[in-house]
Amino acid sequence: MLQVSATARLLIIGQAPGSAVHASGVPWDDPSGERLRAWTALDPATFYDAARVALLPMGLCYPGRLPTGGDAPPRPECAPLWHARLRARMPATRLTLLVGQHAQRAAFGPGPMTERVRSFAAALPVGFPLPHPSWRVVGWMRRHPWFAAEVLPALRTAVAAALA
Repeated sequence: MLQVSATARLLIIGQAPGSAVHASGVPWDDPSGERLRAWTALDPATFYDAARVALLPMGLCYPGRLPTGGDAPPRPECAPLWHARLRARMPATRLTLLVGQHAQRAAFGPGPMTERVRSFAAALPVGFPLPHPSWRVVGWMRRHPWFAAEVLPALRTAVAAALA
């Protein structure tokens, strides 16, 4: 479940398709995608315009469910096998969003997601770190009001500039 193009200026690297996306066959076609589109101020037509926006998960297929509930993490073999090849075919990329811990660990190695997001400017130009926009982020956002006040405006500005 990916969307790539040689002309895409914005690359969004997420985790892996969840069960709703697996069922629909459309990347980010779930409440997490709605929240991500709100964060980036992208309407669905722009978000799903492959000529402008690339969507590349760390795991290219639905990883299944954990025995304890919830989706399993991305399969570990996907990103090493495919990311470098696919990214090499996207020379127009101006901005990469690293959505969730799996994408951030691949780019930066181990480290605390909250601190990466808070110091997003230091992570650029490698990538703009974001929490995963699942329902669990609502509580995190309440505990970290700086995200809405500082990070989201900067994110929207960066996304608009990348697509301009």
